[in-house]
Amino acid sequence: MTTFEGARPSGTKAEIYRELKLMAEGLFHGERDAIANAANLAALLWMGLADLNWAGFYFKRGRGLVLGPFHGRPACVRIEMGRGVCGTAAQTRETQVVPDVHMFPGHIACDAASQSEIVIPLVRDGALVGVLDLDSPVKGRFDDEDHKGLEALAVLWLAASDPL
Repeated sequence: MTTFEGARPSGTKAEIYRELKLMAEGLFHGERDAIANAANLAALLWMGLADLNWAGFYFKRGRGLVLGPFHGRPACVRIEMGRGVCGTAAQTRETQVVPDVHMFPGHIACDAASQSEIVIPLVRDGALVGVLDLDSPVKGRFDDEDHKGLEALAVLWLAASDPL
């Protein structure tokens, strides 16, 4: 089992994401349960990235998304496909990087403190599994390095986890 002291990785964003990937690989080693791995990845992101107020998962259930493991304030439980940043990422299957959530049409304000957001769709064998969602109280918090780093972590989670 891998243990973590709680220190946030430091360096450039690329270096931080490389370290988070190594840590995630350690957490996932020998564990195939998707919920357990999602919970650990949400905790790792919460611990490892600065300026977050929410990090977690929504999983596809029926025609919408349902809240999964996360860190942060209580969140919206159900999100319709195509609604808000999460529903848009799920529907389009494209990562959404939103520098100012107040400028995003139909943004769902689960936490009034959120100013920016990034949502990565989780797709396995052509089927939508859910989304990985991170919110920040800082406008413009997420950029291309976050996009690349979080997509790599999402791919790692999918590979390490059995289907839900």
